[in-house]
Amino acid sequence: MSSVAIHVEGLSKQYRIGTLQQRRENFREMLTRKFRESFRRFGKESCESAKPPRVWALQDVSFKVKCREIVGVIGRNGAGKSTLLKILSRITEPTRGRGVIRGRVSSLLEIGTGFHRDLTGRENIYLSGTILGMKRWEIQKKFDEIVSFAEVEKFIDTPVKFYSSGMYVRLAFAVVAHLDQEILLLDEVLALGDYDFQKKCLGKMDSVSKKGRTVLLISHNMTIISNLCNRSILLENGRLIMDGNTGDVVQKYLMSSLHGKGSQIVWEEPHAAPGNDRVRLHLVQILSANGECRGDFDINQEIVIRIVYWNLAERGRINIAIWLKDELGNVVLSSGNLPSENLVVDTWFDRSRPVGLFETSCRIPGNLLNVKTYVVDVMSSGGFSSGLDFHAENVTSFKVSDIGTRNVYNVYWPGGVRPKLAWSTTYLGLPNALHQSFQAPLSQK
Repeated sequence: MSSVAIHVEGLSKQYRIGTLQQRRENFREMLTRKFRESFRRFGKESCESAKPPRVWALQDVSFKVKCREIVGVIGRNGAGKSTLLKILSRITEPTRGRGVIRGRVSSLLEIGTGFHRDLTGRENIYLSGTILGMKRWEIQKKFDEIVSFAEVEKFIDTPVKFYSSGMYVRLAFAVVAHLDQEILLLDEVLALGDYDFQKKCLGKMDSVSKKGRTVLLISHNMTIISNLCNRSILLENGRLIMDGNTGDVVQKYLMSSLHGKGSQIVWEEPHAAPGNDRVRLHLVQILSANGECRGDFDINQEIVIRIVYWNLAERGRINIAIWLKDELGNVVLSSGNLPSENLVVDTWFDRSRPVGLFETSCRIPGNLLNVKTYVVDVMSSGGFSSGLDFHAENVTSFKVSDIGTRNVYNVYWPGGVRPKLAWSTTYLGLPNALHQSFQAPLSQK
């Protein structure tokens, strides 16, 4: 058997938009259409202009997936991810190129595909398994395991139209995940259901990979992609932008969503900036300790986040806060200009302000953040009980690296922060009991 399970070569798919499939014409309608088309040839309106608009959902996409690989497919909405899986599942035909799959395929592109609402859970397991190409004895062999995983034992002989959405989701995923197909095509199904069910799905996918099955997984949850996939593919506007290590691909995808460019963003006009009729952003910068605007820092260097904003309301009150998020979108640090007993108090905290520009800065000490890329969110409120004025997401970004000053053991340190804390070790002496245990062998000699 070939080591390549999925081979996609020059795959392209074009759709006509804004039109429905035409019904068959009668003789009179055909003559009328031909007459109109002939008239357009001699008039100002051409036949080309009468053609419906078209859009490329995929354009010249090529990649290979080896057997036993779990590959993530990520990208914005409309990037072509679902179209790719529909072509590989033989639901639709490509306009150009080809997608070759070697092995039996199970695909779950929409929860409940193959389910009939009037049939019971038991009947739908057999129906869905048959649609996926399984023999009856193969379904029977896995039946108890499927029902147990879905946790629908008491309702297995109840029509699924009476199931809750959670029960429906669990049963649909359980059928696909437990049937012994060589290749799984999954579209955003691991993000459904409650937290406990998502954990079960992740555990099941991990066991699936160890059994040698190939998985192509679409998800907008970067944590799921990072946990399950060593390799990922990034699609953008129907084109393959990047194919490689999941960490690198996820970082490129998340960085492409930034509103600003790197370490600085400026809004020249208040009406175009994040905010409301009381306060709006003007400038957000990432600075070094000496005031240099930059996007790369060593782990032991201080980082300054400078925020300039318009106060538009006379005697307005403005409090500024920030979030730092990692590449997966997890908030690893949050801070605001609140008073502190041990730090210098912001003199404008919770005070009435005149109309005009204000600047608020936050200093992040060196030896606090971990080695990774951070994205900055900025938000403002008018007081403790007034709620948020705005929450500007993914405004700027910066990267923290270790050039050798801290990486003593040359290993990865997990976590969002990596502070250099004060540690101490004190010798407390040798307890009597332990002292006697050391002395006993000596006395025996």
